[in-house]
Amino acid sequence: MADVDMKPADEKKADESKPAPVPAPPPSPVAEIKANVTLIERAVSTMEPRFTHRVLRTLAGLRKQLNDTVLYDAIDGIYPKESLVRASLLSWLPSSVSQTMDVDAPSKSATSDPVPEVEIYLRLILIHHILTTDATKALSLAQETIQKMQALNRRSMDPIAAKVWFAVERAYELGGELADARGMFLAAQRIAALRHDAESEASLINRLVRSYLHYNLYDQADKLVSKTTFPESAGNAQFTRYHYFIGRIKAVQLDYTQAHTHLQQAIRRASAPKMAPGFYQAVHKLFVIVELLMGDIPERRLFRHPVLEKPMVAYFEIVKAVRSGSLSIFQTTLSKFGKQFETDRTYALIVRLRQNVIKTGIRRLSLAYSRISLRDICIKLHLDSEEDAEYIVGKAIRDGVIDAKIVHEKGWMECATQKVGYGPEVSEQFQRRIAYCMELHNQSVKAMRYPLNAHRKELAAAEGAREREKELAKEIQEGDIDEDDLGGGPEF
Repeated sequence: MADVDMKPADEKKADESKPAPVPAPPPSPVAEIKANVTLIERAVSTMEPRFTHRVLRTLAGLRKQLNDTVLYDAIDGIYPKESLVRASLLSWLPSSVSQTMDVDAPSKSATSDPVPEVEIYLRLILIHHILTTDATKALSLAQETIQKMQALNRRSMDPIAAKVWFAVERAYELGGELADARGMFLAAQRIAALRHDAESEASLINRLVRSYLHYNLYDQADKLVSKTTFPESAGNAQFTRYHYFIGRIKAVQLDYTQAHTHLQQAIRRASAPKMAPGFYQAVHKLFVIVELLMGDIPERRLFRHPVLEKPMVAYFEIVKAVRSGSLSIFQTTLSKFGKQFETDRTYALIVRLRQNVIKTGIRRLSLAYSRISLRDICIKLHLDSEEDAEYIVGKAIRDGVIDAKIVHEKGWMECATQKVGYGPEVSEQFQRRIAYCMELHNQSVKAMRYPLNAHRKELAAAEGAREREKELAKEIQEGDIDEDDLGGGPEF
Protein backbone atom coordinates (compact mmCIF):
# COMPACT_ATOMS: atom_id res chain seq x y z
CA MET A 1 0.00 0.00 0.00
CA ALA A 2 1.46 3.37 -0.99
CA ASP A 3 2.28 5.83 1.78
CA VAL A 4 0.17 8.96 2.12
CA ASP A 5 1.97 12.27 2.24
CA MET A 6 0.90 14.13 5.34
CA LYS A 7 0.74 17.91 5.17
CA PRO A 8 2.62 19.85 7.82
CA ALA A 9 0.62 21.59 10.52
CA ASP A 10 1.43 25.00 9.06
CA GLU A 11 -0.01 24.05 5.67
CA LYS A 12 -3.16 22.72 7.33
CA LYS A 13 -3.68 26.00 9.14
CA ALA A 14 -3.11 27.88 5.89
CA ASP A 15 -5.72 25.77 4.10
CA GLU A 16 -8.24 26.31 6.90
CA SER A 17 -7.67 30.04 6.86
CA LYS A 18 -8.45 30.31 3.14
CA PRO A 19 -11.81 31.95 2.50
CA ALA A 20 -14.63 29.87 1.02
CA PRO A 21 -14.97 30.14 -2.77
CA VAL A 22 -17.36 32.87 -3.81
CA PRO A 23 -20.21 31.55 -6.03
CA ALA A 24 -20.28 32.87 -9.55
CA PRO A 25 -22.82 35.67 -10.12
CA PRO A 26 -25.91 34.75 -12.14
CA PRO A 27 -25.72 35.56 -15.85
CA SER A 28 -27.21 38.79 -17.10
CA PRO A 29 -30.59 38.64 -18.88
CA VAL A 30 -28.92 39.31 -22.25
CA ALA A 31 -26.42 36.50 -21.69
CA GLU A 32 -29.24 34.17 -20.61
CA ILE A 33 -31.24 34.92 -23.76
CA LYS A 34 -28.20 34.29 -25.96
CA ALA A 35 -27.52 31.00 -24.13
CA ASN A 36 -31.15 30.00 -24.69
CA VAL A 37 -30.79 30.79 -28.40
CA THR A 38 -27.78 28.47 -28.54
CA LEU A 39 -29.80 25.69 -26.90
CA ILE A 40 -32.68 26.18 -29.35
CA GLU A 41 -30.31 25.89 -32.33
CA ARG A 42 -28.84 22.78 -30.77
CA ALA A 43 -32.32 21.30 -30.30
CA VAL A 44 -33.17 21.91 -33.96
CA SER A 45 -29.87 20.52 -35.30
CA THR A 46 -29.95 17.37 -33.13
CA MET A 47 -33.75 16.91 -33.18
CA GLU A 48 -33.77 16.78 -29.36
CA PRO A 49 -36.72 18.75 -27.91
CA ARG A 50 -35.34 18.42 -24.38
CA PHE A 51 -33.05 21.39 -25.02
CA THR A 52 -36.06 23.51 -25.98
CA HIS A 53 -37.88 22.43 -22.83
CA ARG A 54 -34.83 23.47 -20.82
CA VAL A 55 -35.09 26.93 -22.38
CA LEU A 56 -38.80 27.23 -21.66
CA ARG A 57 -38.28 26.33 -17.98
CA THR A 58 -36.32 29.58 -17.58
CA LEU A 59 -39.14 31.69 -19.06
CA ALA A 60 -40.89 32.46 -15.74
CA GLY A 61 -37.77 33.85 -14.11
CA LEU A 62 -36.58 35.64 -17.24
CA ARG A 63 -39.85 37.54 -17.68
CA LYS A 64 -39.26 39.44 -14.44
CA GLN A 65 -35.91 40.79 -15.71
CA LEU A 66 -37.01 41.99 -19.14
CA ASN A 67 -36.94 45.63 -20.23
CA ASP A 68 -36.55 47.50 -23.50
CA THR A 69 -32.76 47.75 -23.23
CA VAL A 70 -32.31 44.04 -22.49
CA LEU A 71 -34.46 43.03 -25.45
CA TYR A 72 -32.70 45.46 -27.79
CA ASP A 73 -29.24 44.21 -26.77
CA ALA A 74 -30.29 40.58 -27.15
CA ILE A 75 -31.88 41.01 -30.59
CA ASP A 76 -29.00 43.19 -31.79
CA GLY A 77 -26.46 40.57 -30.71
CA ILE A 78 -28.32 37.61 -32.22
CA TYR A 79 -29.15 38.98 -35.68
CA PRO A 80 -26.88 40.79 -38.17
CA LYS A 81 -27.43 44.48 -38.92
CA GLU A 82 -28.94 43.92 -42.37
CA SER A 83 -31.37 41.20 -41.19
CA LEU A 84 -35.04 41.79 -41.97
CA VAL A 85 -36.08 39.73 -38.94
CA ARG A 86 -33.98 42.01 -36.71
CA ALA A 87 -35.73 45.08 -38.09
CA SER A 88 -39.14 43.43 -37.63
CA LEU A 89 -38.46 42.53 -34.00
CA LEU A 90 -36.94 45.89 -33.09
CA SER A 91 -39.93 47.70 -34.56
CA TRP A 92 -42.00 46.55 -31.56
CA LEU A 93 -39.66 48.34 -29.15
CA PRO A 94 -39.83 52.10 -28.51
CA SER A 95 -37.88 54.20 -31.00
CA SER A 96 -36.15 56.05 -28.15
CA VAL A 97 -34.34 52.85 -27.17
CA SER A 98 -33.04 52.36 -30.71
CA GLN A 99 -31.71 55.91 -30.90
CA THR A 100 -30.00 55.61 -27.52
CA MET A 101 -28.36 52.32 -28.40
CA ASP A 102 -27.15 53.61 -31.78
CA VAL A 103 -25.25 56.40 -30.06
CA ASP A 104 -23.39 53.93 -27.82
CA ALA A 105 -20.44 51.83 -28.91
CA PRO A 106 -21.31 49.30 -31.60
CA SER A 107 -21.98 45.80 -30.37
CA LYS A 108 -20.89 42.57 -31.97
CA SER A 109 -23.62 41.22 -34.21
CA ALA A 110 -24.03 37.78 -35.74
CA THR A 111 -23.08 37.07 -39.34
CA SER A 112 -26.24 35.12 -40.29
CA ASP A 113 -29.82 34.65 -39.14
CA PRO A 114 -30.44 31.82 -36.65
CA VAL A 115 -33.15 29.19 -37.12
CA PRO A 116 -36.81 30.36 -37.31
CA GLU A 117 -37.51 28.88 -33.86
CA VAL A 118 -35.32 31.62 -32.39
CA GLU A 119 -37.53 34.31 -33.90
CA ILE A 120 -40.68 32.76 -32.40
CA TYR A 121 -38.95 32.50 -29.01
CA LEU A 122 -37.96 36.17 -29.12
CA ARG A 123 -41.49 37.10 -30.17
CA LEU A 124 -42.78 35.12 -27.17
CA ILE A 125 -40.71 37.09 -24.65
CA LEU A 126 -41.59 40.30 -26.50
CA ILE A 127 -45.31 39.57 -26.04
CA HIS A 128 -44.85 38.96 -22.32
CA HIS A 129 -42.88 42.20 -21.96
CA ILE A 130 -45.32 44.35 -23.93
CA LEU A 131 -48.30 42.90 -22.02
CA THR A 132 -47.10 44.77 -18.94
CA THR A 133 -47.43 48.15 -20.68
CA ASP A 134 -49.73 48.04 -23.72
CA ALA A 135 -52.28 45.23 -24.16
CA THR A 136 -53.44 46.47 -27.59
CA LYS A 137 -49.92 46.46 -28.98
CA ALA A 138 -49.29 43.01 -27.49
CA LEU A 139 -52.46 41.72 -29.16
CA SER A 140 -51.23 42.92 -32.58
CA LEU A 141 -47.87 41.24 -32.00
CA ALA A 142 -49.60 38.02 -30.90
CA GLN A 143 -51.74 37.91 -34.06
CA GLU A 144 -48.70 38.47 -36.26
CA THR A 145 -46.77 35.78 -34.37
CA ILE A 146 -49.58 33.24 -34.89
CA GLN A 147 -49.65 33.91 -38.64
CA LYS A 148 -45.89 33.53 -38.92
CA MET A 149 -45.85 30.39 -36.77
CA GLN A 150 -48.57 28.72 -38.83
CA ALA A 151 -46.86 29.72 -42.09
CA LEU A 152 -43.56 28.13 -41.02
CA ASN A 153 -45.27 24.87 -39.94
CA ARG A 154 -42.17 23.32 -38.33
CA ARG A 155 -42.52 20.40 -35.89
CA SER A 156 -39.40 21.47 -34.01
CA MET A 157 -41.36 24.59 -33.08
CA ASP A 158 -44.11 22.69 -31.19
CA PRO A 159 -42.84 23.21 -27.59
CA ILE A 160 -42.46 26.95 -28.16
CA ALA A 161 -45.85 27.11 -29.90
CA ALA A 162 -47.55 25.72 -26.77
CA LYS A 163 -46.17 28.65 -24.75
CA VAL A 164 -47.10 31.11 -27.51
CA TRP A 165 -50.76 30.08 -27.30
CA PHE A 166 -50.77 30.93 -23.59
CA ALA A 167 -49.32 34.39 -24.32
CA VAL A 168 -51.87 34.88 -27.11
CA GLU A 169 -54.76 34.05 -24.76
CA ARG A 170 -53.40 36.46 -22.19
CA ALA A 171 -53.17 39.22 -24.81
CA TYR A 172 -56.77 38.64 -25.92
CA GLU A 173 -57.98 38.56 -22.31
CA LEU A 174 -56.31 41.84 -21.35
CA GLY A 175 -57.61 43.35 -24.57
CA GLY A 176 -61.17 42.33 -23.67
CA GLU A 177 -61.54 40.14 -26.76
CA LEU A 178 -61.13 36.64 -25.32
CA ALA A 179 -64.38 35.40 -26.87
CA ASP A 180 -63.13 36.42 -30.35
CA ALA A 181 -60.13 34.09 -30.02
CA ARG A 182 -62.25 31.01 -29.40
CA GLY A 183 -62.67 30.14 -33.09
CA MET A 184 -58.94 30.43 -33.67
CA PHE A 185 -58.24 28.17 -30.67
CA LEU A 186 -60.72 25.54 -31.91
CA ALA A 187 -59.16 25.43 -35.38
CA ALA A 188 -55.64 25.23 -33.95
CA GLN A 189 -56.71 22.47 -31.55
CA ARG A 190 -58.00 20.33 -34.43
CA ILE A 191 -54.75 20.80 -36.34
CA ALA A 192 -52.66 19.95 -33.27
CA ALA A 193 -54.71 16.79 -32.67
CA LEU A 194 -54.23 15.64 -36.27
CA ARG A 195 -50.50 16.30 -36.06
CA HIS A 196 -50.23 14.53 -32.67
CA ASP A 197 -48.71 17.67 -31.20
CA ALA A 198 -49.39 16.83 -27.56
CA GLU A 199 -48.02 20.02 -25.99
CA SER A 200 -49.94 22.39 -28.27
CA GLU A 201 -53.12 20.31 -28.07
CA ALA A 202 -53.02 20.27 -24.26
CA SER A 203 -52.34 24.00 -24.13
CA LEU A 204 -55.18 24.77 -26.55
CA ILE A 205 -57.67 22.59 -24.63
CA ASN A 206 -56.82 24.51 -21.48
CA ARG A 207 -57.17 27.81 -23.37
CA LEU A 208 -60.63 26.83 -24.60
CA VAL A 209 -61.85 25.59 -21.22
CA ARG A 210 -60.58 28.74 -19.53
CA SER A 211 -62.30 30.85 -22.18
CA TYR A 212 -65.63 29.16 -21.45
CA LEU A 213 -65.20 29.47 -17.69
CA HIS A 214 -64.26 33.14 -18.04
CA TYR A 215 -67.76 33.80 -19.39
CA ASN A 216 -69.45 31.27 -17.02
CA LEU A 217 -70.28 28.90 -19.89
CA TYR A 218 -69.98 25.76 -17.78
CA ASP A 219 -72.15 23.57 -20.02
CA GLN A 220 -69.99 24.30 -23.07
CA ALA A 221 -66.84 23.68 -21.04
CA ASP A 222 -68.21 20.35 -19.82
CA LYS A 223 -69.11 19.30 -23.37
CA LEU A 224 -65.62 20.19 -24.58
CA VAL A 225 -64.00 18.14 -21.81
CA SER A 226 -66.27 15.15 -22.51
CA LYS A 227 -65.70 15.26 -26.29
CA THR A 228 -61.90 15.61 -26.18
CA THR A 229 -59.14 13.43 -24.81
CA PHE A 230 -56.41 15.22 -22.95
CA PRO A 231 -52.99 14.03 -24.21
CA GLU A 232 -51.30 11.72 -21.71
CA SER A 233 -47.84 12.84 -22.82
CA ALA A 234 -48.54 16.50 -22.02
CA GLY A 235 -46.40 18.35 -19.52
CA ASN A 236 -47.09 18.46 -15.81
CA ALA A 237 -48.04 22.16 -15.89
CA GLN A 238 -50.78 21.53 -18.46
CA PHE A 239 -52.16 18.60 -16.46
CA THR A 240 -52.24 20.77 -13.35
CA ARG A 241 -54.35 23.46 -15.04
CA TYR A 242 -56.61 20.84 -16.61
CA HIS A 243 -57.40 19.23 -13.23
CA TYR A 244 -58.12 22.66 -11.74
CA PHE A 245 -60.54 23.56 -14.54
CA ILE A 246 -62.37 20.23 -14.23
CA GLY A 247 -62.58 20.76 -10.47
CA ARG A 248 -64.31 24.10 -11.06
CA ILE A 249 -66.75 22.55 -13.53
CA LYS A 250 -67.66 19.64 -11.24
CA ALA A 251 -68.10 21.94 -8.25
CA VAL A 252 -70.64 24.08 -10.10
CA GLN A 253 -72.43 20.90 -11.27
CA LEU A 254 -72.82 19.73 -7.62
CA ASP A 255 -70.46 16.79 -8.16
CA TYR A 256 -68.34 17.61 -5.14
CA THR A 257 -66.62 14.22 -4.91
CA GLN A 258 -65.17 14.48 -8.41
CA ALA A 259 -64.32 18.13 -7.85
CA HIS A 260 -62.44 17.25 -4.66
CA THR A 261 -60.49 14.50 -6.46
CA HIS A 262 -59.40 16.74 -9.35
CA LEU A 263 -58.47 19.62 -7.06
CA GLN A 264 -56.32 17.25 -4.99
CA GLN A 265 -54.53 16.20 -8.19
CA ALA A 266 -53.99 19.85 -9.11
CA ILE A 267 -52.48 20.58 -5.69
CA ARG A 268 -50.17 17.57 -5.87
CA ARG A 269 -49.00 18.36 -9.40
CA ALA A 270 -48.61 22.10 -8.85
CA SER A 271 -45.21 23.75 -8.76
CA ALA A 272 -43.64 24.97 -5.54
CA PRO A 273 -45.86 27.58 -3.83
CA LYS A 274 -43.25 30.30 -4.16
CA MET A 275 -42.82 29.60 -7.88
CA ALA A 276 -46.52 30.07 -8.72
CA PRO A 277 -48.25 31.58 -5.66
CA GLY A 278 -51.31 32.86 -7.56
CA PHE A 279 -52.29 29.47 -8.91
CA TYR A 280 -51.54 27.79 -5.58
CA GLN A 281 -53.87 30.20 -3.80
CA ALA A 282 -56.65 29.86 -6.38
CA VAL A 283 -56.65 26.06 -6.14
CA HIS A 284 -56.75 26.08 -2.34
CA LYS A 285 -59.57 28.63 -2.20
CA LEU A 286 -61.77 26.40 -4.31
CA PHE A 287 -60.56 23.29 -2.48
CA VAL A 288 -61.62 24.70 0.91
CA ILE A 289 -65.12 25.55 -0.37
CA VAL A 290 -65.57 22.09 -1.88
CA GLU A 291 -64.51 20.44 1.38
CA LEU A 292 -67.08 22.52 3.28
CA LEU A 293 -69.79 21.60 0.78
CA MET A 294 -68.91 17.93 1.31
CA GLY A 295 -69.47 18.36 5.05
CA ASP A 296 -65.79 18.30 6.06
CA ILE A 297 -63.85 20.96 7.92
CA PRO A 298 -60.39 21.83 6.51
CA GLU A 299 -57.40 21.55 8.80
CA ARG A 300 -56.29 24.69 10.59
CA ARG A 301 -52.65 24.25 9.55
CA LEU A 302 -53.67 24.88 5.94
CA PHE A 303 -54.42 28.50 6.79
CA ARG A 304 -51.03 28.93 8.46
CA HIS A 305 -49.07 28.29 5.28
CA PRO A 306 -46.91 31.35 4.51
CA VAL A 307 -48.25 31.61 0.94
CA LEU A 308 -51.89 31.11 2.00
CA GLU A 309 -52.07 32.91 5.35
CA LYS A 310 -53.06 36.41 4.16
CA PRO A 311 -55.08 35.57 1.00
CA MET A 312 -57.14 32.94 2.87
CA VAL A 313 -58.29 35.13 5.77
CA ALA A 314 -61.81 35.48 4.33
CA TYR A 315 -62.09 31.73 3.76
CA PHE A 316 -60.92 31.02 7.30
CA GLU A 317 -63.77 33.20 8.60
CA ILE A 318 -66.22 31.22 6.46
CA VAL A 319 -64.85 27.97 7.87
CA LYS A 320 -65.34 29.25 11.43
CA ALA A 321 -68.93 30.30 10.64
CA VAL A 322 -69.77 26.89 9.16
CA ARG A 323 -68.13 25.06 12.04
CA SER A 324 -69.99 27.07 14.69
CA GLY A 325 -73.31 26.75 12.88
CA SER A 326 -74.07 30.44 13.36
CA LEU A 327 -76.09 31.85 10.50
CA SER A 328 -75.57 35.44 11.68
CA ILE A 329 -71.77 35.10 11.63
CA PHE A 330 -72.00 33.51 8.20
CA GLN A 331 -74.10 36.35 6.78
CA THR A 332 -71.79 38.97 8.34
CA THR A 333 -68.70 37.31 6.84
CA LEU A 334 -70.40 36.96 3.48
CA SER A 335 -71.29 40.65 3.33
CA LYS A 336 -67.86 41.72 4.60
CA PHE A 337 -65.80 39.72 2.06
CA GLY A 338 -68.37 39.56 -0.74
CA LYS A 339 -66.26 41.55 -3.22
CA GLN A 340 -63.28 39.29 -2.70
CA PHE A 341 -65.41 36.18 -3.22
CA GLU A 342 -66.80 37.63 -6.45
CA THR A 343 -63.29 38.42 -7.66
CA ASP A 344 -62.22 34.85 -6.84
CA ARG A 345 -65.35 33.49 -8.61
CA THR A 346 -66.37 31.52 -5.51
CA TYR A 347 -69.33 33.62 -4.34
CA ALA A 348 -71.97 31.32 -5.88
CA LEU A 349 -70.45 28.28 -4.20
CA ILE A 350 -70.14 30.00 -0.83
CA VAL A 351 -73.84 30.96 -0.91
CA ARG A 352 -74.63 27.23 -1.05
CA LEU A 353 -72.96 26.82 2.35
CA ARG A 354 -75.97 28.46 4.02
CA GLN A 355 -77.73 25.09 4.20
CA ASN A 356 -74.62 23.50 5.75
CA VAL A 357 -74.54 26.23 8.39
CA ILE A 358 -78.21 25.64 9.24
CA LYS A 359 -77.71 21.86 9.43
CA THR A 360 -74.76 22.31 11.76
CA GLY A 361 -76.79 24.65 13.95
CA ILE A 362 -79.71 22.20 14.13
CA ARG A 363 -77.35 19.34 15.00
CA ARG A 364 -75.87 21.38 17.85
CA LEU A 365 -79.37 22.21 19.14
CA SER A 366 -80.41 18.55 19.01
CA LEU A 367 -77.41 17.63 21.13
CA ALA A 368 -78.06 20.42 23.64
CA TYR A 369 -81.86 20.07 24.06
CA SER A 370 -84.14 17.09 24.43
CA ARG A 371 -87.09 19.30 23.53
CA ILE A 372 -87.08 22.74 21.95
CA SER A 373 -89.84 24.82 20.39
CA LEU A 374 -89.78 25.82 16.75
CA ARG A 375 -89.96 29.46 17.88
CA ASP A 376 -86.70 29.11 19.80
CA ILE A 377 -85.09 27.38 16.82
CA CYS A 378 -86.16 30.28 14.62
CA ILE A 379 -84.62 32.78 17.05
CA LYS A 380 -81.36 30.90 17.63
CA LEU A 381 -80.74 30.22 13.92
CA HIS A 382 -81.94 33.69 12.81
CA LEU A 383 -84.58 32.28 10.48
CA ASP A 384 -87.41 34.33 9.00
CA SER A 385 -90.40 32.41 10.37
CA GLU A 386 -91.48 29.32 12.26
CA GLU A 387 -92.63 27.74 9.00
CA ASP A 388 -89.09 27.96 7.68
CA ALA A 389 -87.78 26.41 10.89
CA GLU A 390 -90.31 23.56 10.61
CA TYR A 391 -89.38 22.91 6.99
CA ILE A 392 -85.63 22.94 7.71
CA VAL A 393 -85.95 20.67 10.73
CA GLY A 394 -88.10 18.25 8.74
CA LYS A 395 -85.56 18.13 5.96
CA ALA A 396 -82.74 17.55 8.48
CA ILE A 397 -84.70 14.65 10.00
CA ARG A 398 -85.38 13.13 6.57
CA ASP A 399 -81.71 13.44 5.55
CA GLY A 400 -80.57 11.75 8.74
CA VAL A 401 -78.76 14.78 10.09
CA ILE A 402 -80.55 14.52 13.44
CA ASP A 403 -82.60 11.83 15.17
CA ALA A 404 -85.74 13.66 16.26
CA LYS A 405 -89.41 14.20 15.52
CA ILE A 406 -91.67 17.23 15.20
CA VAL A 407 -94.75 17.48 17.40
CA HIS A 408 -96.96 19.72 15.28
CA GLU A 409 -99.75 20.03 17.84
CA LYS A 410 -97.44 21.53 20.48
CA GLY A 411 -95.03 23.22 18.09
CA TRP A 412 -91.75 21.76 19.26
CA MET A 413 -89.06 19.30 18.27
CA GLU A 414 -88.35 16.25 20.42
CA CYS A 415 -84.86 14.80 20.14
CA ALA A 416 -84.17 11.13 20.66
CA THR A 417 -82.05 10.11 23.60
CA GLN A 418 -78.37 9.79 22.89
CA LYS A 419 -77.17 6.28 22.28
CA VAL A 420 -74.41 5.00 24.51
CA GLY A 421 -71.50 2.90 23.31
CA TYR A 422 -72.92 -0.34 24.81
CA GLY A 423 -75.94 -2.50 24.23
CA PRO A 424 -77.23 -5.30 22.00
CA GLU A 425 -76.86 -3.30 18.77
CA VAL A 426 -73.18 -2.61 19.46
CA SER A 427 -72.45 -6.23 20.37
CA GLU A 428 -74.21 -7.50 17.25
CA GLN A 429 -72.26 -5.15 15.04
CA PHE A 430 -69.00 -6.16 16.76
CA GLN A 431 -69.89 -9.84 16.27
CA ARG A 432 -70.53 -9.25 12.56
CA ARG A 433 -67.10 -7.64 12.19
CA ILE A 434 -65.42 -10.59 13.97
CA ALA A 435 -67.25 -13.07 11.73
CA TYR A 436 -66.21 -11.14 8.64
CA CYS A 437 -62.53 -11.13 9.70
CA MET A 438 -62.59 -14.86 10.49
CA GLU A 439 -64.23 -15.65 7.16
CA LEU A 440 -61.62 -13.53 5.35
CA HIS A 441 -58.85 -15.42 7.19
CA ASN A 442 -60.33 -18.83 6.31
CA GLN A 443 -60.73 -17.88 2.66
CA SER A 444 -57.13 -16.66 2.53
CA VAL A 445 -55.85 -19.94 3.99
CA LYS A 446 -57.90 -21.94 1.51
CA ALA A 447 -56.58 -19.83 -1.35
CA MET A 448 -52.96 -20.75 -0.57
CA ARG A 449 -51.52 -23.24 -3.07
CA TYR A 450 -48.20 -25.08 -3.02
CA PRO A 451 -46.56 -26.97 -5.93
CA LEU A 452 -47.10 -30.74 -5.75
CA ASN A 453 -44.14 -32.94 -4.74
CA ALA A 454 -41.82 -29.91 -4.46
CA HIS A 455 -40.01 -31.54 -1.51
CA ARG A 456 -39.18 -34.63 -3.60
CA LYS A 457 -37.31 -32.50 -6.14
CA GLU A 458 -35.23 -30.99 -3.36
CA LEU A 459 -34.42 -34.47 -1.95
CA ALA A 460 -33.43 -35.74 -5.39
CA ALA A 461 -31.17 -32.75 -5.96
CA ALA A 462 -29.47 -33.24 -2.56
CA GLU A 463 -29.00 -36.95 -3.22
CA GLY A 464 -27.43 -36.24 -6.61
CA ALA A 465 -25.03 -33.75 -5.05
CA ARG A 466 -23.90 -36.35 -2.50
CA GLU A 467 -23.31 -38.94 -5.24
CA ARG A 468 -21.14 -36.46 -7.18
CA GLU A 469 -19.11 -35.72 -4.05
CA LYS A 470 -18.49 -39.45 -3.46
CA GLU A 471 -17.34 -39.95 -7.08
CA LEU A 472 -15.03 -36.95 -6.87
CA ALA A 473 -13.45 -38.21 -3.61
CA LYS A 474 -12.97 -41.66 -5.10
CA GLU A 475 -11.20 -40.26 -8.18
CA ILE A 476 -8.89 -38.15 -5.99
CA GLN A 477 -7.93 -41.24 -3.98
CA GLU A 478 -7.20 -43.24 -7.12
CA GLY A 479 -5.07 -40.37 -8.50
CA ASP A 480 -7.13 -39.66 -11.60
CA ILE A 481 -7.55 -35.96 -10.60
CA ASP A 482 -4.78 -33.73 -9.29
CA GLU A 483 -4.92 -30.37 -7.52
CA ASP A 484 -4.53 -28.36 -10.75
CA ASP A 485 -7.79 -29.81 -12.09
CA LEU A 486 -9.55 -28.74 -8.88
CA GLY A 487 -8.51 -25.09 -9.39
CA GLY A 488 -5.42 -25.06 -7.18
CA GLY A 489 -1.94 -24.00 -8.33
CA PRO A 490 1.65 -23.87 -7.22
CA GLU A 491 2.42 -21.48 -4.40
CA PHE A 492 5.30 -19.06 -4.73
